[in-house]
Amino acid sequence: MIRDLFPREDLAGLARKRRRSNQFKTVKPEDVANYEQKGWAISKKNKKSIRMSRPKPKAIYIEDRVWSLLYRMGFSHLSGEQGAFLSVKAGNEKGPENQIDVVAVDDDVSIAIECKSAANPKRSSTLQAEIEHLSSARVRFFRAVERTLPTESKRMGTQAMFLWDVLPQQRDLETAKNCSVMLFDIDDIEYYEKLTEHLGPAAKYIFLSEIMAGRKIRGLEISVPALQAKMGKLLYYTFAISPEYLLKIASVAHRAGGHRVEVGAYQRMLEKKRLKSIAQYISKLGFFPTNIVINIDGKKSLQFDTKEHVGGDEGAKYGTLHIRPAYGCAWIIDGQHRLYAYSGHDRASSSYLNVIAFAGLSVNKQAELFIDINNEQKSVKRSLLQELFAVLKWGDINEVEQVRAIISRAIVGLDKDPESPLFQRILFTGQKKTGMRCITVNSVYTALNKAQMYIVQQGVEYGPLWTADREKTVERTVRILVSWLGAIASSIPAWWELGASEGGGIAMSDGVAMCIALLRSVFQHLESQGLRLTRLSVEELIAEITPFAQDVGRFLGNFNAKQQRDFRDGLRGNQGQTSRRRECEQYLQSKFPDFDPPGLSEYLELRRAQTNTRAFELISRIERQLKEIIITSLKVEFRSGDAWWYEGVPQEVRTKASARLEQDKGKGEREDHVDLLDYRIIIRAHWSVFRPILEYGGNGKEKGTSWIAKVNEIRKIVMHPSKNLPVSWEQLEELAEYSEMLDRHSTQ
Repeated sequence: MIRDLFPREDLAGLARKRRRSNQFKTVKPEDVANYEQKGWAISKKNKKSIRMSRPKPKAIYIEDRVWSLLYRMGFSHLSGEQGAFLSVKAGNEKGPENQIDVVAVDDDVSIAIECKSAANPKRSSTLQAEIEHLSSARVRFFRAVERTLPTESKRMGTQAMFLWDVLPQQRDLETAKNCSVMLFDIDDIEYYEKLTEHLGPAAKYIFLSEIMAGRKIRGLEISVPALQAKMGKLLYYTFAISPEYLLKIASVAHRAGGHRVEVGAYQRMLEKKRLKSIAQYISKLGFFPTNIVINIDGKKSLQFDTKEHVGGDEGAKYGTLHIRPAYGCAWIIDGQHRLYAYSGHDRASSSYLNVIAFAGLSVNKQAELFIDINNEQKSVKRSLLQELFAVLKWGDINEVEQVRAIISRAIVGLDKDPESPLFQRILFTGQKKTGMRCITVNSVYTALNKAQMYIVQQGVEYGPLWTADREKTVERTVRILVSWLGAIASSIPAWWELGASEGGGIAMSDGVAMCIALLRSVFQHLESQGLRLTRLSVEELIAEITPFAQDVGRFLGNFNAKQQRDFRDGLRGNQGQTSRRRECEQYLQSKFPDFDPPGLSEYLELRRAQTNTRAFELISRIERQLKEIIITSLKVEFRSGDAWWYEGVPQEVRTKASARLEQDKGKGEREDHVDLLDYRIIIRAHWSVFRPILEYGGNGKEKGTSWIAKVNEIRKIVMHPSKNLPVSWEQLEELAEYSEMLDRHSTQ
């Protein structure tokens, strides 16, 4: 079995974290100098703490970059933050597991990837063995993925390694070839990052054309009616085919002899705006009378059965073209935008493109033909494409899909309405981010797409923004948000006007998302008072919410400059938005005593009980107990001198702790510089020693030590007081249980 594979739609938060090049840590002001010596730099000054950052270590950064690349390519399932875990045993038996750094799965392929890095460029004496180790799990990996994510047709599978400053020797290259493990280096990562930036998820097919080059694509053998003819001395075929099919076998960037075509030189003709515009045109049932021109490796992939000659021996031949494709067997010579605009489009499988396919052209001849075609033809006028409006789900009968279209149109309306406080402030694809235009579509979309804003139960009960008419629902959404946000903005005009610029912080993604979430709380309150909001007209609903919006505006309007900065600093992310929303709700409760949206009472109770203070005490005790238990146990296990440190503590932990000790100018002992999560690494490295003592809840060393990760997550809440999030009673109880477990084995 394989675990920790997640649907892509569940990974947006992790994607934001992994795409960053820096790590972040919040420290006390008095500790800043020490952290600066360790390579950290001040990122932001909070009220009582300092947010610091430093570049991610290579080992983490390469995994994050590879994972982020595959996420952006649109693979349907990906491994989690710690990778995926493959059972060593066959079937579903529980037992030891192999960790795989990055796993990407789609309907057609499954890919297992290991990432290796070195501090400086060097050859590795272990790379050959690591390649063989990865290859040895090939069959188990493929079978486990099929059992976990079954499909109608069997997936193709492959394995790869991404290397950063790990230089493969000739024997490594030969081993990789014999084991069918593809090796990539940092230049390859940068290449595909640039390609994905140009093409978006469509870059996936180009990536597959390299990582699985020449491998037959199962289930894609087809036969199509076609004409065979000659253009000068060049043999070609003409036929119709679906974009979905062509995307899977085609490539636009070419690699020859190990040297890639520069993306900047070629992909400058591929524009994200143009791709989007053509996709919009497709959504309006647009069609293309012109041909897509491609080249196919005819010797391996094509067979033509003639049925009839047209126009004599030199004329066209009518027959059946049999295509037995392999990844990368086709190169798009002309029509890249028309083809790649179908990537991810719901009409990709039902539409047809007219294709002229040459067979077996040399690379030089393909390039020559590409230049000739593109120099002669006229491009579609951008002004015409810009007038086409995408309504992908507008006509969908499914109400959930309708909501997606409604929200998307409402966001456009909020940006275009001069009366809207979000007028020309929403950042759409292809636009440059500024201090004013800084509110992402995703932040507004996500806030509006929360449960019960439109649909409570399909066909039965609906939310306050819903009407039976889609156009009216868009209008209702825009008018209510303009009124709600406008009432808040009018109370803080100077602060709102700054957007995300210096001194701003409310008219930006997190601030607007928080305000929309607060509107949802007001809706919930009004519903609890017996109002049926769906029955109210827009004017009536605006009248109900306006007093609350005005009081929120007064609350925010009383902030001085320092309070505004603190509010912004604590606003980031879901946790920040939640804590700031609770502060606003608390103020509203002081004005409207019966105002009690879900979760507010518990939040206030936890704040009054000062659960964070008690949590801090427990976490500090747990860290002391854990340190004492682990060191004592290692010294018993490894009796001679410093053996407990050098044999008992994994090298990665020793190296990190020693570096911190050096940066701290030798203050304290080396074990004082071991992090909480490092203890988990030590425990798992000597599971037979620590299992009887530190396993919590059973289920092996992964789940049995997961309590340490939970402690660390609670620690993050405690150590970020600026966000004002309280530790829950359940979390406090968990900490107490962990401490009690440690008490049984600790002398402290």
